Amino acid sequence: MTVWGKILGGAAGFAIGGPLGALIGALAGHAVDRLSGEAAGTSPASTDAEAQAAMQTVAFTIGVIALAAKMARADGVVKRVEIDTFKRLFRVPPDELENVGRVFDLARRDTHGFEEYARQIADLFEDRHAVLEELLDSLLMIAEADDELHETEVEYLRAVAGIFGFAETDFERILAGHHRAGTPDETDPYQVLGVSRSTDDAALKAAHRRLVREHHPDLLVAQGMPQEFVDLATQKIALINAAYDRIRKEREGAVALS
Repeated sequence: MTVWGKILGGAAGFAIGGPLGALIGALAGHAVDRLSGEAAGTSPASTDAEAQAAMQTVAFTIGVIALAAKMARADGVVKRVEIDTFKRLFRVPPDELENVGRVFDLARRDTHGFEEYARQIADLFEDRHAVLEELLDSLLMIAEADDELHETEVEYLRAVAGIFGFAETDFERILAGHHRAGTPDETDPYQVLGVSRSTDDAALKAAHRRLVREHHPDLLVAQGMPQEFVDLATQKIALINAAYDRIRKEREGAVALS
């Protein structure tokens, strides 16, 4: 079943609660017929582990939609290119576009602040910062889709990152792989790895290994994340490896010239 089918089925089978649960319930209210069909073939036979993984997949995806909707209010306008980027990131099938748009509009209009959504997501994934980082990456990709990352969007995402438990240095590292990076060669490789230029080779290697381990696509697969985010993790690993290779080559060149 796709993540979109799980969202509809999950509305009947999961007790997510909070603002995310309210959004799922509102969505199900507009899709009762399909909901019963989806739920009938899924929840009862699932193991506890499968049900938990499915619930977190649903919560994760709804959370991204909700936070993207709240972010759209940060710069005061929702642009078509941002919507198109979201559809591309999530590979939204044509017959689910209306449901995604409904969740987006509900989240944008409701009285819950973005902090409530962010706190609920942080609680659901408190021991998995890599998952939360993929969520931030996806929001950054949506925000920068128009080739302009507004300061209001940056401050919004900085606040979300803080609720997720990221230090300021971590947020700057995540940000370094986005609007400051027109191409991989234009990024600051030290910022991408979250280290300083004075970091020695051993510590540099350790930082690289830690980031690769934390963002390995297999880890996200094991945690039940949607394939779309597994693909994002693959891209992030490529960025991390490219940054490490650049630093290593620069240092080898500097030694050769000395």
